[in-house]
This record gives sequence, C-alpha cells and structure tokens, in this order.
Amino acid sequence: MNVEFPPAAEADKLRIYFWPNLLTAGNLFCGFLALTKIVEANPGSEHFVRSIHGALFLILLATIFDLLDGRVARMAGKESPFGQEFDSLADIISFGAAPAFLVHRIVLADMWPAHPQVGWLIASVYLICGAFRLARFNCMARRERSSGREFQGFPIPAAAGMVASLTLLLLWVEEKGFPESRWRYILPVLLIFLSAMMVSEVRYPSFKALDFRARRTFPKMLAIVLVVAVFVILWENVLPIAAPVIFSAYLVYGFVRPWLPKRTRQGIEDEDLEEEAREADAGAPDAPR
Repeated sequence: MNVEFPPAAEADKLRIYFWPNLLTAGNLFCGFLALTKIVEANPGSEHFVRSIHGALFLILLATIFDLLDGRVARMAGKESPFGQEFDSLADIISFGAAPAFLVHRIVLADMWPAHPQVGWLIASVYLICGAFRLARFNCMARRERSSGREFQGFPIPAAAGMVASLTLLLLWVEEKGFPESRWRYILPVLLIFLSAMMVSEVRYPSFKALDFRARRTFPKMLAIVLVVAVFVILWENVLPIAAPVIFSAYLVYGFVRPWLPKRTRQGIEDEDLEEEAREADAGAPDAPR
C-alpha cells in the first residue's frame, strides 16, 4: 500500500540564507585558521610571536564576523533556526576551542611540567563553560521567544575577544621576552574568571537594537568616520590598546548596569529605539498617549 504524505508546510521548510551564513562561515574559517596558527607556534622558534600574532588577529576577526552575521540577518529579515545553530557551532570553535588552546599553548603547557593535566583542566573548563553558555542561550531563546536584547552571562565572543586582546597587549608591551614573561600568567587567571562569567547570572545588553540603517545626527556620523579613519591608519599601535579597553568596558558594564539610572541605560543601549519613538510621535500627533 502506498502512503502519500502531505507536503511540508511552508513554515516548516529549512531556510538557509546566503549572506548571514556566509559571514558565519567566515567566523568558523577564522577559528580554524587560528587553531592552525597556534599548532604551528613553537615557543623555541624565532617565528613564535608571529604565529601567535596571526592567531590573535584571526580570533578578533572572527568576532567581527560574528557581530555582523546576526545584524545582516535581522536587517534583511532572514533569521532562521538553521542560522542560529550554525552560529553556535562556529562560536564553539572560534571562541571556545581557539582561545582555550591559545592559552594552553603559550602558558599552561609549561606551567606545571610535572602535572600537565592541570593545564588541560583549566583550558577545558573554559571550553565546557563556553559550550554550556551557548546551549543555555539557545534553549532560552526557543523557550522565551524574546527579542534577545540582553544576554544572561558574558557572551562567549566577548570572552574570546577579551583573551585575544589582552594577549595582544602583552605581546605589544613585551614582544621579545614574551615566552618567558611572568605577565603571561595573567591569562590562566583571566580564563578561569571568564569561565565563571559565561555561566553567571550577570546580564549584558546585546545591542541588537542598534540599527546601521538608523538616521543619525551629523556630529555623531562625523565622529564615527573619524574614529574609523584613525583606527585604519594607526591600527598597529591603536588595536593593542583599544581592543582590551573595549572588551574590558563591556565586561565591567554588566556589573554596573543594574545601578545605572534607567534613562542612562536607555541612552547607551536603546538609542535607535528612542529615535524611532520620537519620530513616530512627531509623525502621528493624534496617536493615543
């Protein structure tokens, strides 16, 4: 007996959108290349610092891809469950495995020569907490169906950016003596702290309300253009300082955010929503208030 099944509903079809998933693939590709650079890095070689530099830039580039893929999907109205799952899989490589392996390679591998399993444990705790953080986020997103305007726990891309940018700063301060520098022991402490922060209850804004298409005042747009221009021209000297400051400010903001006045928080996180509301009020004087 032949049984004919009804065609799947349009809403149940698997939707795979090109541009957002291409950016996610770029994130994953950067994570893989960062891992290869870390594997190639030999502490006894004169090219050790160069290989680590390459891995750090690739991790930071992956954070840019991760920042863009979701916003491109939202701007085009191309969000999908496939994109969310693909993004999580890319994140666990680029922002989980790569930073953990990085810190293990440059610090933990020779920190306890008699007990190397301690170094493995510290690095694996970060990776497991990052995976837990991603799984929790996906479950909460499906259950609550919220707008996703805030995160519970420190986001794993920001954690990876924090590790990479601080390592970049340490290399910038003491490049030649970095393989023997005592400053590198900050990184395992940071890794443990970020592991706890990723699974914590501290809430961070996602800044998904910020819309690149929103109309901004001329002074703000001019300031953005000038900052980007300075960054492009002086990136070798600006990035090692600017990147740690940005990620550190975001990390600290989660702690001070509950104590800020509501108006101040809205000004930082929801500027575009406020502008849209003001424009709507101006365009509809008879709207109920």
